[in-house]
Amino acid sequence: VQLQASGGGLVQAGGSLRLSCAASGRTFNNYNMGWFRQAPGKEREFVAAITWSASRTNYADSVKGRSTISRDVAKNTLYLQMNSLKPEDTAVYYCAADSTRALLTTTIIAYEYWGQGTLVTVSS
Repeated sequence: VQLQASGGGLVQAGGSLRLSCAASGRTFNNYNMGWFRQAPGKEREFVAAITWSASRTNYADSVKGRSTISRDVAKNTLYLQMNSLKPEDTAVYYCAADSTRALLTTTIIAYEYWGQGTLVTVSS
């Protein structure tokens, strides 16, 4: 599956952004999907994940209550709605796909396919 992330940009603290990840090449429902981010000088970290059926979601504590992950099967698209953004949310955001549908994992190495990343910059 090929993934194309978009929707990043520059936003003031307290603002909102919706990231999108368009999937192509394989059946979208074959995959659990996740969002990860990597800030300058830091390791890539888990942000949110959703099962192939959208029946379960999981969030990092740092974004819980401020972000919502969702997927639109008809559009083969994954979303991440982020509200009340903080400067510490500044990072390149990546979408990823995991074909092991039995578990909803936060582990980076479990995700086989990655998008190219979209930059989110939150100014104070």
